[in-house]
Amino acid sequence: MAMLKCIIVDDESKSRESLRILIEDFCDSVKVCALCQNVDEGIQAIKEHKPEVVFLDIQLQRETGFDLLTRIKDINFEVIFTTAYSEYAIKAFKFSAIDYLLKPIDIDELKMALGKVNKKLDDNISLRLKHLLQNLKAPASGNYKLALPTSEGFHFVKVSDIMYCEASSNYTEIVTQDGKKHLVSRTLKEYDDMLTEHDFYRIHNSYLINLNAIKKYVRGEGGYVVMNNDRSLDVSKRKKEGFLERISSKD
Repeated sequence: MAMLKCIIVDDESKSRESLRILIEDFCDSVKVCALCQNVDEGIQAIKEHKPEVVFLDIQLQRETGFDLLTRIKDINFEVIFTTAYSEYAIKAFKFSAIDYLLKPIDIDELKMALGKVNKKLDDNISLRLKHLLQNLKAPASGNYKLALPTSEGFHFVKVSDIMYCEASSNYTEIVTQDGKKHLVSRTLKEYDDMLTEHDFYRIHNSYLINLNAIKKYVRGEGGYVVMNNDRSLDVSKRKKEGFLERISSKD
């Protein structure tokens, strides 16, 4: 297996050194080529070493990791942010399919993030970073865009354009308001975690629905909903009470 070249950009010397030690001790296929403390050093190291991965702190003295990225013409490396950022920002990273590591960095999470790098190197990192910046600036859920990892690469959709998500083993089928279907390589639970606060509700083990895309609810033991595309989806008995509370609170 070829060695992945990486650089670490962080303005705190302890953070740089602790991450370097973790990588060298626990990640056999990764070589740390440079440790950088600011944007200028980071840009120079990227030009010199041409890394496959850049571990990038968000706050870099008077600048940010985003300043570094905007000054690079062709981003042909994967970015893993290292951060103690707020929960709001973490949501934006998840929505944009950009990896991040919360400080203090956990060894297993580090290995997992590096394990995903090879799969993403062929995808458009510049586009994912562009959507990350948009999501960081988007206070309203309707403006959020979600990166969907499909077999062809990443497809971006507005959260408000998603009608429902349906579990398909370890995959999820996402159906949008225009009738398109996207089979993505993530579990329904992951989308449940991301979308619940954006007017989505898990009505069944198999279904996560956009509450704004329901035509009607038909009562029964659990009952069922009819979505905008006329698809009927069952509501499980144990989810019924919570679901009725959610839709009544929206009126």
